[in-house]
Amino acid sequence: MLNIKIICVGKLKEQFYTEAANEYIKRLGGYCKPEIVEIPEHRLPSGEPTIAQIGTALEKEGAAIELKLTDGVYTLALCIEGREMSSAGLSELLSKCAGTGVSRLCFIIGGSHGLHESIKEKADIKLSMSKMTFPHNLARVMLLEQLYRAFKIIEGGKYNK
Repeated sequence: MLNIKIICVGKLKEQFYTEAANEYIKRLGGYCKPEIVEIPEHRLPSGEPTIAQIGTALEKEGAAIELKLTDGVYTLALCIEGREMSSAGLSELLSKCAGTGVSRLCFIIGGSHGLHESIKEKADIKLSMSKMTFPHNLARVMLLEQLYRAFKIIEGGKYNK
């Protein structure tokens, strides 16, 4: 059984996101061992932050993420410049990992300003959910749903239809 860790910058604040995430975590329990690790989002000053302030925030968030990364884990960073993948493609990736002895995966979702470059560089693969921009809280729910969908595809279930 795959162990899937999802490192997220920020906490879910809205109840509807929390309920949706919890539902998919529950569903995933039959297919993998899911774990959510939340990293505090670095607070920026009110108003329009400068590029330097955003850079500092990303650096601090990146350092906190690095502390949660484990050697020997297949790491996937979610970022806008990453490779887009279909649901079937994600199911193939999960199957390939399981078939080649990779039992631990780690997905990383950045905060509202993304991920620090050092985290992207450490990732085995960079994934993009879409060319569209989504709130990072919604991205967590979307990733959980896509993981569940991928396992249902592997299983041959009707959920994907």
